[in-house]
Amino acid sequence: MNRNRTQMAQPRLDADALARLAARLTLRDHALLDHIHEHRVLTTHQIQKIFFTQPQTARRRLHILRQLGALTRFRPWTAQGSSPGHWVLGRAGAAVLASRRGITVAELGYRPDMAISICFSPRLGHLVGVNEFFADVHACARRSSGSAVREWWSERRCAQMWGDLAHPDAYGRWLEDGREVDFFLEHDTGSEQLGKVAAKLIDYANLAEATNITTPVLLWLPGNRREVHLRELLTTPEVPVATAVQTSIGDGPAGPVWLPVGSTGPRLRLSQLPGAWLDRAGAIEES
Repeated sequence: MNRNRTQMAQPRLDADALARLAARLTLRDHALLDHIHEHRVLTTHQIQKIFFTQPQTARRRLHILRQLGALTRFRPWTAQGSSPGHWVLGRAGAAVLASRRGITVAELGYRPDMAISICFSPRLGHLVGVNEFFADVHACARRSSGSAVREWWSERRCAQMWGDLAHPDAYGRWLEDGREVDFFLEHDTGSEQLGKVAAKLIDYANLAEATNITTPVLLWLPGNRREVHLRELLTTPEVPVATAVQTSIGDGPAGPVWLPVGSTGPRLRLSQLPGAWLDRAGAIEES
């Protein structure tokens, strides 16, 4: 028995169907399709955080997009309760994206079987966790004037850019109150040995040397004890590093949850990290 409940049937794709879809898509719909193509899968909750103010509005719009074949939904199996809807790009949505970019669906890299295959992937939970980080940052930006997610690159896009040197789970750029921070994200699920997690920083140091661009690394950890033990291994990393325990409370990862390596506190907002790293670098040069 299939342990993932999927709803994969999609309307027949022809010129009339695409014309009807194009007539009903809003600018927000186009942005939503772009995000799902880039990041492979987003849950109903994540889509609401990124694009909608009210969950009821999000659910109604997603239902329409599924009926039009722009999106496909599945629910991963869970031992208790039910999982939220997980959304991937549908055939009609892929056709719209390809048309807007002036390329074919094949050049877009879309295949229906590949799009839905994420529901069977052992990495689904990790990918959803990475996307939850950015959904929460988006939600903070929607609540706060002067804040914005300037960049959000997927693991696949990062691999195309830097895969021969480092393998970040995502790259982001966050703006808040005039302060901007670029970062690589390492979303830790607790499945790897801490020594292996710490060793990844060597790859980021090599990337910084090769590109002459030093990008901070954020380690997003599943629990307090794991954070404490990992920080014991991170003595003097060659790139700026900060750790935090995963949370969606308050402003989530945009809020005062980050502790730079080499600091004992207080915890800082995401936008405050560059200033802290600059102060520490100056203190080291003076000592």
